[in-house]
Amino acid sequence: LCFSTQEGVLIFYHIKGLQYEMKICADVLEPISSLMFFPDYTVLLLITDQGTAYSYKPAHSGEAIKLLDACKGCFLAADFLAPENKYCVSVAISGAVLAGFLEDGSCLGKLNLDIEVCV
Repeated sequence: LCFSTQEGVLIFYHIKGLQYEMKICADVLEPISSLMFFPDYTVLLLITDQGTAYSYKPAHSGEAIKLLDACKGCFLAADFLAPENKYCVSVAISGAVLAGFLEDGSCLGKLNLDIEVCV
């Protein structure tokens, strides 16, 4: 079980029967609004209220890697990209679209749609 706090802390609970172990895994210093697992559960995508996307690899127990920063406007959506789900894309209400590489967090590109995006 994993969840995040209002302060941006990612916490994992490992539950076995009546016993549990709590582990603080990452702290991104801003409120996390969304958690999304990679299709094979090797990577967890963290999206903050400010629109920043981080990747976290539970098996490696390292720090969360900053992938994308929506910059202008509030975050609206993010998802993994095929093929092989090596990339992530996010969009902000302001129309800023960002693409990044999951392995090291490098930004592949940014596009401003110059229009407000809504669902």
